[in-house]
Amino acid sequence: MLALLFVPLVLLLAGIAALRWLPPPTTAFMLASATQPVRQEWVAWETLPAALKLAVVAAEDQRFLQHRGFDTVELRRVLTSDGLAPTRGASTLSQQVAKNLFLWSGGGLFRKGLEAGITVGLELLWPKRRILEVYLNVAEFAPGVYGAEAAAWHHFNKPAAQLSQREAALLAAVLPSPRRFNASAASPYVRERADWIQGQMRALGPGWLAELD
Repeated sequence: MLALLFVPLVLLLAGIAALRWLPPPTTAFMLASATQPVRQEWVAWETLPAALKLAVVAAEDQRFLQHRGFDTVELRRVLTSDGLAPTRGASTLSQQVAKNLFLWSGGGLFRKGLEAGITVGLELLWPKRRILEVYLNVAEFAPGVYGAEAAAWHHFNKPAAQLSQREAALLAAVLPSPRRFNASAASPYVRERADWIQGQMRALGPGWLAELD
């Protein structure tokens, strides 16, 4: 019985370890996408624009460097929000990478438990820079459009390396619901959220990224 649990765990950890250096060939979310074939092209860390790295952190996980996979401060804020919509959810970039790579959308304690376990593995085996690099290459930015490079071409007809700060903020603004919001035909809500993200980017400052290099 223990062997039935041990073998999948070892295989999972081996896969996580290998992906520290190898680009993921696909993800669970890409395979399950209702839009096929999906669009995605891997872009190395050095080519990803600093503006997009900062925009995503500003929008999704400002304590990315401080936590070890779980943002307990944001979690407490969500749990005590009294029904008010928080600026973002409590899910960290590490948790989102775990979910996108290996799991399926939706809730449930079993899936959340798997997500938590994989998140711990990612934090143990990958540096923070790798987690952000993979996230920027596998996150969905439009139906069937995954990763910064495909998103930049889809929304702005240019490679990711040429994204402006505003374009990066618009892409980050759609991340909570990329099948509902559109970065290139931005609604008032998306534009307002992009404004907020740019303000948070200025507050974090360009020196924030130096800690990842």
